[in-house]
Amino acid sequence: MSTVRRAALVLTTLSAALALTACGPAEDDAAGGTVTATPAGPSTASSEPPSKPSKPSKPSKPSAPSTSSGGGSSADYDVFPCSTFDVTFTASLAEPTTSSYLLKVTNKGTKACRALGHPVVTFGDLDGAATERGAAPGIEDALRLEPGESAYAGLMGGADDGKGRTVGSIAMTMNTESDLEQTPLTASTPNLYVSPDINSVTPWVNNVEDALSL
Repeated sequence: MSTVRRAALVLTTLSAALALTACGPAEDDAAGGTVTATPAGPSTASSEPPSKPSKPSKPSKPSAPSTSSGGGSSADYDVFPCSTFDVTFTASLAEPTTSSYLLKVTNKGTKACRALGHPVVTFGDLDGAATERGAAPGIEDALRLEPGESAYAGLMGGADDGKGRTVGSIAMTMNTESDLEQTPLTASTPNLYVSPDINSVTPWVNNVEDALSL
Protein backbone atom coordinates (compact mmCIF):
# COMPACT_ATOMS: atom_id res chain seq x y z
CA MET A 1 0.00 0.00 0.00
CA SER A 2 1.30 3.36 -0.88
CA THR A 3 2.31 5.87 1.70
CA VAL A 4 -0.39 8.33 0.61
CA ARG A 5 -3.21 5.82 1.06
CA ARG A 6 -1.94 4.83 4.49
CA ALA A 7 -1.92 8.41 5.61
CA ALA A 8 -5.43 8.98 4.37
CA LEU A 9 -6.70 5.88 6.19
CA VAL A 10 -5.15 6.99 9.44
CA LEU A 11 -6.80 10.41 9.18
CA THR A 12 -10.16 8.81 8.50
CA THR A 13 -9.87 6.55 11.54
CA LEU A 14 -8.89 9.43 13.82
CA SER A 15 -11.78 11.54 12.60
CA ALA A 16 -14.28 8.78 13.35
CA ALA A 17 -12.88 8.28 16.85
CA LEU A 18 -13.11 11.94 17.62
CA ALA A 19 -16.67 12.06 16.44
CA LEU A 20 -17.71 9.19 18.72
CA THR A 21 -15.98 10.78 21.69
CA ALA A 22 -17.75 14.05 21.14
CA CYS A 23 -21.18 12.45 20.92
CA GLY A 24 -20.89 10.29 24.04
CA PRO A 25 -21.70 12.62 26.97
CA ALA A 26 -24.36 14.53 25.08
CA GLU A 27 -26.17 11.35 24.15
CA ASP A 28 -25.95 10.09 27.73
CA ASP A 29 -27.59 13.29 28.96
CA ALA A 30 -30.27 13.05 26.32
CA ALA A 31 -30.90 9.46 27.32
CA GLY A 32 -31.95 10.50 30.81
CA GLY A 33 -28.70 10.78 32.70
CA THR A 34 -28.93 12.38 36.14
CA VAL A 35 -28.17 16.08 36.34
CA THR A 36 -27.32 17.33 39.79
CA ALA A 37 -28.38 20.93 40.47
CA THR A 38 -26.15 23.03 42.62
CA PRO A 39 -28.16 23.93 45.75
CA ALA A 40 -28.77 27.60 46.28
CA GLY A 41 -26.88 29.07 49.17
CA PRO A 42 -28.71 30.55 52.19
CA SER A 43 -30.10 33.98 51.73
CA THR A 44 -27.69 36.62 52.82
CA ALA A 45 -30.23 39.44 52.86
CA SER A 46 -29.74 41.37 56.10
CA SER A 47 -32.68 42.71 58.11
CA GLU A 48 -32.51 45.87 60.19
CA PRO A 49 -32.40 45.32 63.97
CA PRO A 50 -35.77 46.00 65.71
CA SER A 51 -36.15 49.53 66.92
CA LYS A 52 -36.15 50.14 70.67
CA PRO A 53 -39.61 50.66 72.19
CA SER A 54 -40.34 54.28 72.95
CA LYS A 55 -40.39 55.26 76.62
CA PRO A 56 -43.89 55.79 78.02
CA SER A 57 -44.70 59.41 78.66
CA LYS A 58 -44.92 60.49 82.27
CA PRO A 59 -48.49 61.07 83.51
CA SER A 60 -49.36 64.69 83.90
CA LYS A 61 -49.68 66.01 87.44
CA PRO A 62 -53.25 66.72 88.58
CA SER A 63 -54.05 70.38 88.69
CA ALA A 64 -54.15 71.98 92.10
CA PRO A 65 -57.64 72.41 93.54
CA SER A 66 -59.22 75.79 93.19
CA THR A 67 -58.87 78.07 96.19
CA SER A 68 -62.16 79.84 95.66
CA SER A 69 -64.58 79.69 98.58
CA GLY A 70 -68.16 78.50 98.57
CA GLY A 71 -70.17 75.46 99.59
CA GLY A 72 -69.31 72.23 97.83
CA SER A 73 -66.23 73.53 95.96
CA SER A 74 -63.10 71.42 95.56
CA ALA A 75 -61.24 73.96 97.70
CA ASP A 76 -63.13 72.73 100.78
CA TYR A 77 -61.73 69.19 100.82
CA ASP A 78 -59.60 70.05 103.86
CA VAL A 79 -62.21 72.12 105.75
CA PHE A 80 -63.29 70.11 108.80
CA PRO A 81 -66.55 70.33 110.74
CA CYS A 82 -66.69 72.89 113.52
CA SER A 83 -66.60 71.48 117.04
CA THR A 84 -67.08 73.21 120.37
CA PHE A 85 -63.31 73.63 120.47
CA ASP A 86 -63.51 75.93 117.43
CA VAL A 87 -66.39 78.26 118.36
CA THR A 88 -67.87 80.54 120.96
CA PHE A 89 -71.57 80.19 121.82
CA THR A 90 -74.39 82.49 122.93
CA ALA A 91 -78.18 82.18 123.34
CA SER A 92 -80.47 85.25 123.25
CA LEU A 93 -84.19 85.37 123.99
CA ALA A 94 -86.08 86.07 120.77
CA GLU A 95 -89.75 85.46 121.65
CA PRO A 96 -90.88 84.67 125.22
CA THR A 97 -94.36 83.34 124.37
CA THR A 98 -92.94 80.32 122.58
CA SER A 99 -89.71 80.27 124.58
CA SER A 100 -87.74 80.94 121.40
CA TYR A 101 -84.00 81.67 121.55
CA LEU A 102 -81.49 82.71 118.91
CA LEU A 103 -78.39 80.54 119.07
CA LYS A 104 -75.14 81.90 117.70
CA VAL A 105 -71.70 80.33 117.19
CA THR A 106 -68.63 82.23 116.00
CA ASN A 107 -65.45 80.69 114.63
CA LYS A 108 -62.72 81.67 117.09
CA GLY A 109 -59.96 79.76 115.35
CA THR A 110 -57.49 80.65 112.61
CA LYS A 111 -58.85 78.25 109.99
CA ALA A 112 -62.22 77.83 108.31
CA CYS A 113 -64.59 75.12 109.55
CA ARG A 114 -68.07 73.90 108.61
CA ALA A 115 -71.19 74.23 110.77
CA LEU A 116 -72.86 70.92 109.98
CA GLY A 117 -76.55 70.14 110.27
CA HIS A 118 -78.34 71.07 113.48
CA PRO A 119 -76.87 71.98 116.85
CA VAL A 120 -77.27 69.33 119.51
CA VAL A 121 -79.07 71.10 122.38
CA THR A 122 -79.98 69.71 125.80
CA PHE A 123 -82.19 71.48 128.35
CA GLY A 124 -80.78 71.76 131.88
CA ASP A 125 -81.12 68.44 133.65
CA LEU A 126 -83.84 67.12 131.32
CA ASP A 127 -83.23 63.97 129.34
CA GLY A 128 -82.87 64.01 125.60
CA ALA A 129 -82.03 66.73 123.10
CA ALA A 130 -84.09 69.25 121.15
CA THR A 131 -85.98 67.85 118.16
CA GLU A 132 -84.45 68.79 114.81
CA ARG A 133 -86.68 71.04 112.70
CA GLY A 134 -86.18 71.60 108.98
CA ALA A 135 -83.81 69.94 106.53
CA ALA A 136 -80.10 70.62 106.73
CA PRO A 137 -77.75 70.68 103.71
CA GLY A 138 -75.32 67.82 103.19
CA ILE A 139 -71.76 68.00 104.36
CA GLU A 140 -70.57 69.25 100.96
CA ASP A 141 -72.91 72.24 101.13
CA ALA A 142 -72.76 72.89 104.87
CA LEU A 143 -72.17 76.44 106.03
CA ARG A 144 -68.50 77.40 105.89
CA LEU A 145 -67.28 79.72 108.62
CA GLU A 146 -64.10 81.68 108.08
CA PRO A 147 -62.33 82.92 111.23
CA GLY A 148 -64.59 85.48 112.92
CA GLU A 149 -67.73 84.50 110.96
CA SER A 150 -70.93 83.33 112.68
CA ALA A 151 -73.78 80.88 112.15
CA TYR A 152 -77.28 81.03 113.65
CA ALA A 153 -80.02 78.60 114.67
CA GLY A 154 -83.45 79.01 116.21
CA LEU A 155 -84.35 77.11 119.39
CA MET A 156 -87.95 76.83 120.52
CA GLY A 157 -89.00 75.38 123.86
CA GLY A 158 -92.68 75.65 122.98
CA ALA A 159 -95.71 77.33 124.55
CA ASP A 160 -96.72 76.26 128.05
CA ASP A 161 -98.98 73.24 127.51
CA GLY A 162 -98.83 71.97 131.09
CA LYS A 163 -96.67 69.00 130.10
CA GLY A 164 -93.24 70.50 130.30
CA ARG A 165 -90.78 72.06 132.71
CA THR A 166 -88.83 75.28 133.07
CA VAL A 167 -85.02 75.22 132.93
CA GLY A 168 -82.44 77.93 133.53
CA SER A 169 -79.74 76.87 131.05
CA ILE A 170 -79.00 74.88 127.93
CA ALA A 171 -75.92 73.04 126.68
CA MET A 172 -74.83 72.78 123.06
CA THR A 173 -72.44 70.60 121.06
CA MET A 174 -71.77 70.73 117.33
CA ASN A 175 -72.64 68.02 114.86
CA THR A 176 -69.32 66.70 113.52
CA GLU A 177 -70.56 63.41 112.01
CA SER A 178 -67.83 61.68 113.99
CA ASP A 179 -67.19 60.22 117.42
CA LEU A 180 -65.20 63.27 118.51
CA GLU A 181 -65.78 63.94 122.20
CA GLN A 182 -66.66 67.59 122.74
CA THR A 183 -66.98 69.78 125.78
CA PRO A 184 -70.56 71.16 125.80
CA LEU A 185 -70.90 74.95 125.67
CA THR A 186 -73.53 76.34 128.03
CA ALA A 187 -75.73 79.44 127.97
CA SER A 188 -78.11 80.91 130.49
CA THR A 189 -81.84 80.72 129.58
CA PRO A 190 -83.87 82.01 132.54
CA ASN A 191 -87.38 80.51 132.77
CA LEU A 192 -87.09 78.64 129.48
CA TYR A 193 -90.19 76.48 129.22
CA VAL A 194 -89.60 73.16 127.48
CA SER A 195 -92.54 71.21 126.08
CA PRO A 196 -91.74 67.53 125.46
CA ASP A 197 -93.87 67.56 122.32
CA ILE A 198 -93.15 70.96 120.74
CA ASN A 199 -89.48 71.81 121.42
CA SER A 200 -87.29 72.03 118.32
CA VAL A 201 -84.12 73.53 116.83
CA THR A 202 -83.35 74.63 113.26
CA PRO A 203 -80.19 73.86 111.25
CA TRP A 204 -77.34 76.36 111.17
CA VAL A 205 -77.87 79.23 108.72
CA ASN A 206 -75.93 82.39 107.90
CA ASN A 207 -78.48 85.01 109.01
CA VAL A 208 -80.78 85.79 111.94
CA GLU A 209 -84.00 86.11 109.95
CA ASP A 210 -83.84 82.58 108.56
CA ALA A 211 -82.87 81.15 111.93
CA LEU A 212 -86.03 82.53 113.56
CA SER A 213 -88.42 81.85 110.68
CA LEU A 214 -87.66 78.26 109.73
